[in-house]
Amino acid sequence: IIVPVVAPIFEAYGMNLIWIGILLALNLQTSFLTPPFGFSLFYLRGVAPESIKTSDIYRGVVPFLLIQIFTLGVLILFPGIIKFGGV
Repeated sequence: IIVPVVAPIFEAYGMNLIWIGILLALNLQTSFLTPPFGFSLFYLRGVAPESIKTSDIYRGVVPFLLIQIFTLGVLILFPGIIKFGGV
């Protein structure tokens, strides 16, 4: 919903739209693992055995969430990784 609104603005400022798109996709992927929505967590809750608590699922996802946040930070600080060395 937001991409058609902000893409022309980013393009007017000379930002690389591929870089913006990858950052948006990674950020969206991260949102699937975080409450209050955390759709992936609720899907997993639906198929996990009853012996596994929701809090166990939340704790189990923390390392993956940290990896995604770290990766997002690296890609923001070093956009050349996405843009194959371009500026």
